Amino acid sequence: MIAELSRVERHRILLVEDDHRLSRSLAEQLEAAGLSCLQVYDGEMARRAVVGDTFDLVLLDLSLPLLDGFALCREIRQRDGNTPIIILTAFSDIDSKMNAFELGADDYLVKPVHFKELLAKVRVFLKRSESHPLRQETLRIADLEIDLARKTVRRGGKRIDLSPKEFHLLEYLARNQGRVVSKDDLAARVWEESHTVSPNTIEVYVSLLRGKVDKGFDTKLIHTRHGFGYMLTDQEP
Repeated sequence: MIAELSRVERHRILLVEDDHRLSRSLAEQLEAAGLSCLQVYDGEMARRAVVGDTFDLVLLDLSLPLLDGFALCREIRQRDGNTPIIILTAFSDIDSKMNAFELGADDYLVKPVHFKELLAKVRVFLKRSESHPLRQETLRIADLEIDLARKTVRRGGKRIDLSPKEFHLLEYLARNQGRVVSKDDLAARVWEESHTVSPNTIEVYVSLLRGKVDKGFDTKLIHTRHGFGYMLTDQEP
């Protein structure tokens, strides 16, 4: 595993975790895998870190002293729409999960976390960040425009702010517009981790995306085919 990740040793991880023992254990394992890891132990330390430095990925606990993880997630996403944020938390309830995704988190893991699973998710996000820049291309469906180069989305001329994961999900649906895409397909193509992402996580993301893309518009573009998957179309499926 260390040899496989040696090529991404330049990547820097911000680890925000107030449990010093857990933080030290995660940091040691991440660094053993060839990653650079900065440990901070409360929300204010994390805020100073993201203001004064840049990171390739953030591992974020929600229950933090001084500034909680929800507020911190919001601040990071407002400042930077691209850096992946993976939540590591003891909160397993659906409301906390929904709130984290709405604030811009890209993934959500409930403690205790298996390090192999965490590392697999980190690798997916870092691999994506290493991919070649997108071609100058815009995907259009009805009044929805997806600029792949600038990673911006507009509908009816109004900008829609999406998290990186929401953007990738919408892009994949748009590239397959008019075709039903299954949850297994989304897990493999959008999450690239079909064996670890849960159907519930995909449902949450689709719900969030639908709220941003379709809310307030007469024509709904994101449709559910129960038992089959999802479809992006301006026609009634």
